[in-house]
Amino acid sequence: MSQVPIHPSPVNPLLDHGKRFDRKEVDEAFQNFYLIGCVEEDWTAWARLFTHDACYVERFWGNLTGTREIEAWINPVMAGVPEIYTVLEWYMVDETGRVVWYLQNRRDNPDPDGPAYFDFAGISTARYAGDGLFDYEEDYWDVKGARATAGEYAAAVEKMGTTDEQKLSRRFWPAGPAFARLDTTTAIPNWLAMPDVRRITKPWELREILAEVRAQD
Repeated sequence: MSQVPIHPSPVNPLLDHGKRFDRKEVDEAFQNFYLIGCVEEDWTAWARLFTHDACYVERFWGNLTGTREIEAWINPVMAGVPEIYTVLEWYMVDETGRVVWYLQNRRDNPDPDGPAYFDFAGISTARYAGDGLFDYEEDYWDVKGARATAGEYAAAVEKMGTTDEQKLSRRFWPAGPAFARLDTTTAIPNWLAMPDVRRITKPWELREILAEVRAQD
């Protein structure tokens, strides 16, 4: 299930900046935004699809402001969990520029004796600002499920002796839509070409990175 709803949807006044767009423009912008980040995993290019003053609300990692902070966050975070990729279940857009999408955060299971993959759910909302850019995103994800599946995945990795390269497995993309999947089964995220990227999994690690970024402002 993917597509732009044909019926009006209620407008959250906290996300309504007063602008109105053709839904086709919002839909195309979101497809590009999702493809570049969640599918192609070019996280630097994805971060630059936010406005310079964008607000990113992340309840686990903490809130971020602007493209510099978003970029400083996303590459270390994704490098810290190289096995995770995103499986889109549905999305919607409306004329205010609001986008909502529901997803599974997926890890392919290297152990053939277990389930094919480990999932934990998430839902995100973003606001389109025009010119292909977004000025707001807010993420919700199942922290309890993330921790449980991380443990299951770690046990499978230990059992099978999974290498770092094998953790980039992407074998179970959704059937569609086309922008939400690749025909390849191994990821090549942009952070692979960043030898100095710091791989993080804890909020305090991000606070250290952001302190350096903010000190440069």
